[in-house]
Amino acid sequence: MSGDDLIPPSPKYDPAGAPPPDDVALFAETEPFALFERWFTEAKAKEPGDPNAMALATADASGFPDARMVLLKGVDRTGFVFYTNGESAKGRQLEANPRAAAVFHWKSIRRQVRVRGPIERVSAEEADVYFRSRDRGARLGAWASKQSRPLEDRLALEKRIAEFAAKFRLGEVPRPDYWGGYRIVPLAIEFWRDRPFRLHDRLVFTRESAGAAWAKSRLYP
Repeated sequence: MSGDDLIPPSPKYDPAGAPPPDDVALFAETEPFALFERWFTEAKAKEPGDPNAMALATADASGFPDARMVLLKGVDRTGFVFYTNGESAKGRQLEANPRAAAVFHWKSIRRQVRVRGPIERVSAEEADVYFRSRDRGARLGAWASKQSRPLEDRLALEKRIAEFAAKFRLGEVPRPDYWGGYRIVPLAIEFWRDRPFRLHDRLVFTRESAGAAWAKSRLYP
């Protein structure tokens, strides 16, 4: 099988066809978080798996980029929240360079949202509330996993899980100090909608700092 066989062909359109009409409603939007909430609600109704999945991009102290999928666990007018082990690769990168970008791609509705901004840690109280909502197995896993570090074999991980299960028995599993939440405080939020002829809709909101007024602009596809 050649490499070309792995790549789906580009869609074909009638070159004589009329371009799609402008999406007046989209470009009339004035508040990005409200628009995100509407799009996210649509995605939750149609996306078959993990509509809250987002590709998180970080960079280390030297500027070398990295990316992985994480789950959005909170969103409000202050930003987009996810949780992780602070000693993981992304945790160390965010410590060295507290900036991040994220992309939501909802294939079922053919839309995506891009977010960029500085990172701040969520409060210990907020992290505790979320940690207590997790399944007990996931809470034990947070203790057992030395995230992003070398693992001898699966048995070593299972032994650590058993050790922490024995340690906490039937009692409460507290949140490890090294495990917590991060909030992307967006300075830019871009909304992308698929359109025929690759003439996609792009609307971006930007601001100078958290709390500043949003400016919006339309982008070429």
